[in-house]
Amino acid sequence: MGGVYRLAAAVPELRVADPETNAERIGDLWRAALGKGAGFVLFPELALSGCSCGDLFGQPRLLEACETALQALAAVTAGSQAVMMVGLPVADGVRLYNGVAVIQNGRILAIVTKSVLPETRGHRERRWFSAAQLGTTLTLGCQTVPCGPGLLLAAGEVSFTIEIGQDMEALLPPAANAALNGAELVFRPAAELAVAGGMAALRSAVSAHSRQLCGVVISCGAGVHESTGGGVYGGQVCVAQAGDVIVEDSGFHRSGHLVLADVKPDWMRHLRRTQTHWKDMPYCRLQPVRLAAPTTAPDWTHFAVKPHPYAPEEPDASAVWCRELLNIQAAALAGRMEAARAERMVMGFSGGLDSTLALLVCAECCDLLNLPHSKICCLTMPGFGTTSRTRGNAESLATALGVEFRAVDIQPSVLQHFKDINHNPGQHDVVYENSQARERTQILMDIANGMNGLVVGTGDLSEIALGWCTFNGDHMAMYGVNGSIPKTLMRTMVEFYAATHPALAPVLRDILSTPVSPELLPGAQETERILGSYELHDFFLYHFVKYGEGPDMLQALAEHAFASIHDAAEIRQALSLFVRRFFTQQFKRNTSPDGPKASEISLSPHGDWEMPSDASFHAWRTE
Repeated sequence: MGGVYRLAAAVPELRVADPETNAERIGDLWRAALGKGAGFVLFPELALSGCSCGDLFGQPRLLEACETALQALAAVTAGSQAVMMVGLPVADGVRLYNGVAVIQNGRILAIVTKSVLPETRGHRERRWFSAAQLGTTLTLGCQTVPCGPGLLLAAGEVSFTIEIGQDMEALLPPAANAALNGAELVFRPAAELAVAGGMAALRSAVSAHSRQLCGVVISCGAGVHESTGGGVYGGQVCVAQAGDVIVEDSGFHRSGHLVLADVKPDWMRHLRRTQTHWKDMPYCRLQPVRLAAPTTAPDWTHFAVKPHPYAPEEPDASAVWCRELLNIQAAALAGRMEAARAERMVMGFSGGLDSTLALLVCAECCDLLNLPHSKICCLTMPGFGTTSRTRGNAESLATALGVEFRAVDIQPSVLQHFKDINHNPGQHDVVYENSQARERTQILMDIANGMNGLVVGTGDLSEIALGWCTFNGDHMAMYGVNGSIPKTLMRTMVEFYAATHPALAPVLRDILSTPVSPELLPGAQETERILGSYELHDFFLYHFVKYGEGPDMLQALAEHAFASIHDAAEIRQALSLFVRRFFTQQFKRNTSPDGPKASEISLSPHGDWEMPSDASFHAWRTE
């Protein structure tokens, strides 16, 4: 469904050195995984024999039983296009390999072998196993199959590889070359003793590996029914995608257990196409082992699509994230202040969300430079739509922070301007609105010139994406600190500031509860009633820029992520507006002021996003 595949990590309830019983239990979990729509099913390292057999690995009877059990498992897969990956000891003459059999539709298609064989307590693998060379073949019964570490396996449009246990820790892990050959998925069967802090270490290692490979890594460990003579195996599972952990299970289940994750391999391909270092990396070309294409996921039940993808969902991680973002913004502004030898920061402060975050960044910048907050000059410039609520919040926050606060009524100047250009002030059109924005920018620039100050821009990423700003009005500044912060993330950051600064919390929370508005027209003028929900636009922007998704998939992803919040018609309407405005408003982005890249997505023309102003959006239309 939509190029999404369901992966299953299956930890069976096994019996050490009893391949026949283990095959039966593995077959039961396999059938359960198929019933849940899995296209790939991964079992732990040495799952068919048990990883804790010790010197029994050298016994011919055990090895013969494993091969017989493997043939029985192959028969279990007959009639299915799903891929089974199961670990077992494999004999090849005088050599014994720690291998993983790749099975599909009744056939054993490859044996992937382990190359890093540790010699530590509980992992004396060199005592029993050898490392195979890439390009080796192996005869199983009357069938000869490719054998070796880091094989590239191609199942229809999806390429994958298998990396066993400690192979992930190698200086040159086998999956690296396979990934450079196109493997988007890395399956990691493992057998690791449980230790305190082990799950956190696994999460960190799998996350880092998936980021390095720009792929999906799924790790599945041996479970608690292994021998406990020297320790306990936990059966932990972790799935990470390009650095983000999307599913994890801390294990210690007393019966067979399945963990499911839905992933979209095409996202990894797009990331690699857009990361220049992937284009130039040397690699050894691999000939893929061909498999039939497994079926895609029947639904998106296990597809982790976050409605708000710009920051972690966990409160502690989100707080760290917000603190780092503020540090980046403040450090960038401090650097520009020093480079420009500016003495003051000047900004328009409406009391809205954008200007509030910009003011907080200015205050943080003053703290970095050991300057008093009075070096910040906040101007509120009430116009025809300014409300007493935003005006009051602006003054309250400015006073609490100890900044200079000035009020300049722009209405007389704008009315004079209407006379000069022969515009009817009763005509509330784009001239009526934009004249106010440009008058405010002129005042800010001139006051900044008069005090050797720097005009700090307040516009955010969401507005930049939609072009929801007045060209050469609020679109312009001497330095923009919010340019890579979307509206939804901005809200999270202000909430974080309120939680960590109790004295500011009442006014900040009232600002957060105020509807977003440009306040350019008399009466209520709510932006999200005009444009649609900002959380939808931020969601579209993230998946459009990061993963290259088109309108159909953006619609489907949003319906999945916001199922209980926004209906399909609302999403379609917002998407249509997003596509049209994103393309037609590029000319504003092409003349954006400098500003720091603080979050993952940026539309800065200074290296992050290059696009012609007159590009057609015909191919992206949703109507």
